[in-house]
Amino acid sequence: MRNKPKLDLGLSAYEELFMDKNELIEARLAKIYDIPIDLIDDFPDHPFKVKMDEDLDLLIASIKEQGLITPVTLRAKEDGRYEMVSGHRRKAACVLAGLSTIKADVREMTHDEATVLMVESNLQRSVILPSEKAFAYKMRLEALKRQGKRSGSTCGQVVHKSRDVISEESGRQVSRYIRLTNLIEDLLMLVDEGRIAMSPAVELSYLSKEEQAIVYEQIMECDCTPSHAQTRRFRQFSKEGKLSDEVIESIMREEKPNQKEKLHIPYDQIRAFLPRDTSYQQTCDYIRNALEYYQKHHQSA
Repeated sequence: MRNKPKLDLGLSAYEELFMDKNELIEARLAKIYDIPIDLIDDFPDHPFKVKMDEDLDLLIASIKEQGLITPVTLRAKEDGRYEMVSGHRRKAACVLAGLSTIKADVREMTHDEATVLMVESNLQRSVILPSEKAFAYKMRLEALKRQGKRSGSTCGQVVHKSRDVISEESGRQVSRYIRLTNLIEDLLMLVDEGRIAMSPAVELSYLSKEEQAIVYEQIMECDCTPSHAQTRRFRQFSKEGKLSDEVIESIMREEKPNQKEKLHIPYDQIRAFLPRDTSYQQTCDYIRNALEYYQKHHQSA
């Protein structure tokens, strides 16, 4: 069994007494270690997905050429293993690049402290799915509650205005995102795909799981999604105990002339049919060539 690397994660007060200012500053700087990747566990219930997309392809190419530039952040576990706090995409890219170790900043922290850091570091991404924000904000809120760092009854108390990562979201908006965690998986996927907007999604979150399932069935049956006005009616009928299958179907079949049909195919599903090292641009070329081939031979048949 591989021995866990011996790490110095801090100084005792006694040791600090015998250091001058420069030595103390240097000792407190983050220490970077090469940690075996097979000793690293993912963060429990990590809300952010690692997507097989063009950005990941570029990161893999960069790591192969220059190595990992930005170290990941790990939390030391009692069983001798490590827990990923920040850097799940970088870890995935290192694995795909063929590395067995990863440069890491290893810190001692509680699970709740790690949760807050994990959420705030991932919210710096340029593209975040609504479901990722929803569960991330919920995890952060619960962690801050356990730490006793939240006062008041609104989610706005959780939004630290001094932190750029969170300050772009108002307390009301954070609360709306957290409401999305009450959606069934099928509806939440439609939100991530952009087929259901934020406002109607929040209204749907107040329906029971059974009612949401019926709405989803009607979405599939009618090949359209409900408008904000329709979801508000769903919620009102549900509150009054009158939201039956027939009511949902009747509302869903109302004409919505501005709604256009769109095709959404997750990128990772397409990559399942292609070589592992296929880039995003090559994937687009494959799809275009396949459609041109189909059109040519279908027309000549």
